Amino acid sequence: MVERFFAEITRKRIRRGTFSSVAELKDAIMAYLDDHNANLKPFIWTKSAGEILEKVARARQALELQH
Repeated sequence: MVERFFAEITRKRIRRGTFSSVAELKDAIMAYLDDHNANLKPFIWTKSAGEILEKVARARQALELQH
């Protein structure tokens, strides 16, 4: 979930912006976090645990076949 959250910040704020300093980047991230925290929505899983584990097993098998 943490990785997903950082991916969202990157996609929705960092890649869309232009920053001339670290301070500007920090301010943009903090503004995004303030907005995100003001409009919280629960995360809803769209896959069952079984479906996720099956996908992990397929990925592992594909990786093993590459080596």
